[in-house]
Amino acid sequence: MKRSAAIILTASMLCAVCFAGCSSANNGAASSAASEGTSTASSAESSTQESSADESKSESSAQTTGESVDASWFDDAVFVGDSVTLKLSYYCDNSEALGNTTFLCEGSLGYTNALWDIDHEDNVHPSYKGVKYTVEDGVKEINPNKIFVMLGMNDIGLYGVDGGIESMIELTDKLHANSPDAVIYIESVTPMVAGNSLGDLNNENIYAFDKKLKEVCAEKGYKYLDITAAVSDENGDLIYEYCGDPPTDDNPDAMGLHFTDEGCAKWVEYLKNHVND
Repeated sequence: MKRSAAIILTASMLCAVCFAGCSSANNGAASSAASEGTSTASSAESSTQESSADESKSESSAQTTGESVDASWFDDAVFVGDSVTLKLSYYCDNSEALGNTTFLCEGSLGYTNALWDIDHEDNVHPSYKGVKYTVEDGVKEINPNKIFVMLGMNDIGLYGVDGGIESMIELTDKLHANSPDAVIYIESVTPMVAGNSLGDLNNENIYAFDKKLKEVCAEKGYKYLDITAAVSDENGDLIYEYCGDPPTDDNPDAMGLHFTDEGCAKWVEYLKNHVND
């Protein structure tokens, strides 16, 4: 493991979550003949149609196709996550937007380090009622009927898309083995604000990771929830107003990936409208 990188990411992630919790191809071709001009126009028209199709797909993925649920539906659920979901837990503490759901989260938690032994020197395992647990043991202790998992943000930059997916498969296999009767919901990793990146952690790799997450869910029978559809703009970036730690002139190194209360409200709305899709 790249321990130094992990420590740096851990520190910056924890700083960012504090901030979040407190703040609410350019086509060019020289054309010298009429036929080439026609071809270029045709290509431009095709590109426009593809872009419109992508936007329609994104909009439709945010529309509900199942029956909406109320907050109490989540009373028997547990949410596993990193600092992004920690912000959601703070939002729910103040609003009861997800009923009496339980949160099992920790800053810098990922699919990979969630697999470490409980006594690992650098472990970032979450706590439940004051006791630190591995994710699968913590979930077993809580004994939910529904398990929501949003991890991966801390895997992509350190282990790559494929490495993170391998760990995702291993962890969710453990969750299913320990809680065989619970329904597993896998939430997409949400994007960063436009232009932001932390090395290999960027929107291009986040979208590649989410694509593979969806494929694994189809293979394993997990329910995939495209939270990105609810919080991203037409370019696939996190909507600026939904970001609790956007880069600014005073803080140009801000992570640009945590949520405001407004962003959390959209997240909750999406969940209530899509868990039964």
